[in-house]
Amino acid sequence: MTSADDLHTPVSNEELEELKDVGEASFGAAGLEALIGPDDRKQIADTTVFPNRAIASLLITARDNSRWIGTAWFISPRTLATAGHCVFIRSSGVAGRDGWVKRITVIPGRNGGQRPFGAKDSTTFRSVTGWTTSGNENTDYGAIALPEAFAADLGVFGFGVFTDADLLTVDATVSGYPSDKPGTQWFHSRRVTEVGPQKVFYDIDTVGGQSGAPVWRVVDNQPVAIAVHAYGGVTSNSGTRIDNTVNANLNAWKA
Repeated sequence: MTSADDLHTPVSNEELEELKDVGEASFGAAGLEALIGPDDRKQIADTTVFPNRAIASLLITARDNSRWIGTAWFISPRTLATAGHCVFIRSSGVAGRDGWVKRITVIPGRNGGQRPFGAKDSTTFRSVTGWTTSGNENTDYGAIALPEAFAADLGVFGFGVFTDADLLTVDATVSGYPSDKPGTQWFHSRRVTEVGPQKVFYDIDTVGGQSGAPVWRVVDNQPVAIAVHAYGGVTSNSGTRIDNTVNANLNAWKA
C-alpha cells in the first residue's frame, strides 16, 4: 500500500480521462446523476481553501481490479463520508467484482493533475446492511477510514438532522468530481425541491463521478451537510438524507 504526501504528483491520462463513475459498477451505464436543463455547474478555481479542500477525488479499485472514480468529504481528519456504492459494489454481473472494494486512493482538493495535499490509500470502509445486504437506495451511504490523517489541516464538514420544513427553505450545494471534467472539482447550488423520510431531492446539476459528494447548506457561515449525493434522474437528483440513524452512524464512524 502506498501513502504519498508529496505535492503535485502527476496523475496519468488513464486516471484522468478513462475511469468511469463507480455507480456504473452497480447500476450500469444509464447514468445515476444528471444535468437538469442547461448545464449550470461552475468549476472550483482554488481547491486549496476550505471547504473545497475537504472534498476528495476518489480512485477506487474494485475486487476484480477494475478502477472507478467517486467523491467523498471529510467528517474527521481520518474519516470521509461517501456513498455506499463507492465502498461496496452490488449486482455488477461481473465475476469477482461485487463486495467491498479493494482499495480507495483519497486525493483531497485535487485539481486536474495537481494533488496539493498529496494522496493516501485506504482499505478500511464502512456502510450499513441496508445497502450491503439489501441494496436499498435509501441507505446508500458509507465511510472511508484513513490509516493516518493528512499532514495539512484540511478542515471537516459538519452534518446534522433538520426538519422537512427547514430543508424545503434551503439553498443546497453539491460539489465533487464529475467524470466529464476529469480530475477537477465542480459545484452547483439550488433550492431543495422535495424531501422524504430518507431522501433529499434537488434540481442541482451533477454528473457521474460525484457519487458520494456532500449536499450541504450554510449555517453560521459554515458548511453543514444535509445529505450524501448518490442518484439522479430526468427531473431531479437526490441524496441519502442525514436522518437520526445516518447522523448516529456518521458520528460513530468518525470517532
